[in-house]
Amino acid sequence: MTKKRVLVIGQLDGFANSVRPVQIRRFLQERGHEVRMADTAALSRASASARSLRGKLPALRPARMALYGTELLAALLTHRRPLGRRFLSYYLLLADHGLRRAILRRSLPLDDFDLVICETPNNSGVLTATGTRTLYDCPQPWADEMYFQGRLTERQHLKMRRREKELFERVDHLAFQWDTFVRYTVEQYGIDEGNVMRLDFGCTPSPHRARFADPPRVVYLGYLGMEFIDLPLLARLSRIHPRIDVYGGPPPPPELGLNYLGYASPDVLRNYQLGLITCSRDELMRNAVSAKHLTYLAYGLPTLAPAWRRHAERLGGTFLYTENDFASHVEAMRDERRWQQASDAAYAQARLFSWDRTLRPLQELLKDG
Repeated sequence: MTKKRVLVIGQLDGFANSVRPVQIRRFLQERGHEVRMADTAALSRASASARSLRGKLPALRPARMALYGTELLAALLTHRRPLGRRFLSYYLLLADHGLRRAILRRSLPLDDFDLVICETPNNSGVLTATGTRTLYDCPQPWADEMYFQGRLTERQHLKMRRREKELFERVDHLAFQWDTFVRYTVEQYGIDEGNVMRLDFGCTPSPHRARFADPPRVVYLGYLGMEFIDLPLLARLSRIHPRIDVYGGPPPPPELGLNYLGYASPDVLRNYQLGLITCSRDELMRNAVSAKHLTYLAYGLPTLAPAWRRHAERLGGTFLYTENDFASHVEAMRDERRWQQASDAAYAQARLFSWDRTLRPLQELLKDG
């Protein structure tokens, strides 16, 4: 295969957003391609280091200072103010999107690459600023994500959907991180599938699997700052079963009473017997699959997913729960034979979704270029 130059634009925030672009870079580099990573997590800052003083200050360039101001306004006006969140988010999201497009277009040699891959919606505008072949590797439909989080009015939602649909149809290649979102977007947005390719999320099966213990310990690991996580549900489940440890960030509100243990690497999962997923009941989340789900399976952890998540049962080692039967699912895992069968099914599923399997379509894409 001819060596290709690939640019991956991602946001390395230490959570699920970081995993996929890093794996894409590794996968392509191991196959002889030249890959450059553009990390936009600190695009508006004077330094990419969050721990330094400069990492908290705006960059001294007009567009980046404007982006910093937009981020600051979003934090002040939309994060904890319901009216601002619902009526102002749209304008701040558009400003953020436009500024990022302008900054990335000026700062990156887009036309020097054979393929430009964008991993996040807020940076996706840059894909319309180059004649290079483009792949939008969309985590999930953004307009609907913002709407179901209460950040758009009905009218703003329709406008943002139209903008997003136009982007979907302009890029050379479009992928979603779960095949369930392809069907969802075709049905809800009315997109043409002509440029759609399958590129599922993946995982790295761990050589250090979880082991049986009685009573079983339950773990929640992941980002805690979005409404679709449904932290109140996680709090209610914690009252039903007190052995739920919660890792991730940002720290949840103390009044929820969660057993929050801070940030941890996925390797902590080997110390537990059940992985837990919570999510809201909106139509987008009903069709989603959490990245943490595969992380749990990669450690051989049987996983508990909400009964309203339509496609979760397709993954081995997964059990669907409601609040009424949650305790009985945990109790059933006190049977060592039953737990081991579920653990083996979970690990077998993880091997089927290893990154080297799920990213194979990228290799074929570069062959065709």
